Amino acid sequence: MSLNDYWFRNLWSVRATPARVFDTLVDVANYPSWWPDIRAVRQVDDETAEVSCRSLLPYVLTFRLHRAVEDVNIGQVRVDMTGDLEGYVQGMIAEHRTAGALLAISQRVVVTKPLLRALAPVARPLFRANHDLMMRRGQRGFRAYLAG
Repeated sequence: MSLNDYWFRNLWSVRATPARVFDTLVDVANYPSWWPDIRAVRQVDDETAEVSCRSLLPYVLTFRLHRAVEDVNIGQVRVDMTGDLEGYVQGMIAEHRTAGALLAISQRVVVTKPLLRALAPVARPLFRANHDLMMRRGQRGFRAYLAG
């Protein structure tokens, strides 16, 4: 694995039905309303959206999300990514008897943005921390949005 390959896993618990979690996840155009680090979403076509995000560090990542799997029956959402990040993000949703729903997120990406590739030997821990912060803020926003 190179310094520009990343694999992240997160587990979000939310007080909502798995169906509501699923519907919110597949509504990518609405992400900026609940996820502060998602700065813009532009629908390219029925299967593709372009997303720009920025967390604490002063850089913007722009990538396209291409729908790969969207199956409400098994609670799985997966998008393939191209652009400043190449790879995929997958969410698996399961009912949880006390939390409502659990969302297991796995992400495997390679950074292609030239500046970030060049900085990886010294900045990789900062990039990981930046991603962790983005995911924590995403989880808080997701919970608040689903709470209404």
